[in-house]
Amino acid sequence: MDGLFHKLRNLDAYPKINEDFYSRTLSGGVITIASSVLMTLLFFSELRLYLHVVTETELVVDTSRGETLRINFDVTFPALPCSILSLDAMDISGEQHLDVKHDIIKKRIDVHGNVIEARQDGIGAPKIETPLQRHGGRLDHNETYCGSCYGAEASDEDCCNSCEEVREAYRKKGWGLSNPDLIDQCKREGFLQRIKDEEGEGCNIYGFLEVNKVAGNFHFAPGKSFQQSNMHVHDLLAFQKDSFNVSHKINRLAFGDYFPGVVNPLDGVQWMQQTTYGMYQYFIKVVPTVYTDINGHKIQSNQFSVTEHFKSDEVGRAQSLPGVFFFYDLSPIKVTFREQHVPFLHFLTNVCAIVGGIFTVSGILDSFIYHSQRAIKKKMEIGKFS
Repeated sequence: MDGLFHKLRNLDAYPKINEDFYSRTLSGGVITIASSVLMTLLFFSELRLYLHVVTETELVVDTSRGETLRINFDVTFPALPCSILSLDAMDISGEQHLDVKHDIIKKRIDVHGNVIEARQDGIGAPKIETPLQRHGGRLDHNETYCGSCYGAEASDEDCCNSCEEVREAYRKKGWGLSNPDLIDQCKREGFLQRIKDEEGEGCNIYGFLEVNKVAGNFHFAPGKSFQQSNMHVHDLLAFQKDSFNVSHKINRLAFGDYFPGVVNPLDGVQWMQQTTYGMYQYFIKVVPTVYTDINGHKIQSNQFSVTEHFKSDEVGRAQSLPGVFFFYDLSPIKVTFREQHVPFLHFLTNVCAIVGGIFTVSGILDSFIYHSQRAIKKKMEIGKFS
């Protein structure tokens, strides 16, 4: 047994020195204090990293199919009245949402940006006289009102009881409404008068769109839209205006829900129109994103990058519809963020590295200073005796 203990004693990598042979120096004390302070600071820094969550990023191929994309928007048009502003959305699958009214709010604003009125749909004006029936006579007390669609009826039983319904019937036919005052419903509801009353006003429009998760576009433009010869057209004749100012400020634009760290590059972007006519275009690349927090809760969202382009009236009015267009495309790569804690073994390894590293470096530094001092002192003594 004594032989075994003797062999183990020979393997001791940390031989002990009798305290009588210790030589304590001032420089060694200073180095010990400095290294202890540094060691403590690094230890607490590592502890803070260990206690806080870290976010790991990974890129994977997006294999999702049949999902929808939620577009949240809040855009202000300081020189475009709410009564003429419309929102359309369409995608490459052929699906179209024209003159979207659901899930959006319009706020009339004055030149100073103060809210005049908020509404979810168009503001109806009171009927100032007895409506005109489809057969041409005025509505009697014992009759049910059925207004004319002025040739745009899909069938003989169709009725257009408001200016909006007449415009919608014209839109479906692909016709433009050149003079609303010739339409009894529009004249009674004061369609042109409402546009004149809102002259000089702006509009703040906000809400969300739910679209297919494929490439497409949505746009804000004056006039009611319709398809004509496989082209997307807006009826601007009814407004009897020569120019439309589509200056705008994007208060918020997001593709999906908020998640920690997301940056939407168009938030707060403002553009002022200098020409009488023009189309402003944003080309957006949407990157699907999944954020998983420390509790395992997943947030399905998106990030995006954007480039901008303005098409002025120099190329001709027939080619550039006044408005603000957002063209978006989807990336095939999905980004996943995952919150997690640093493993304890990783924390322990770093702490050992901090303690051992500082202890070793401070020992080398102390040894260097100690031997340098001895060498200088010895040379001074030799010089004194010579």
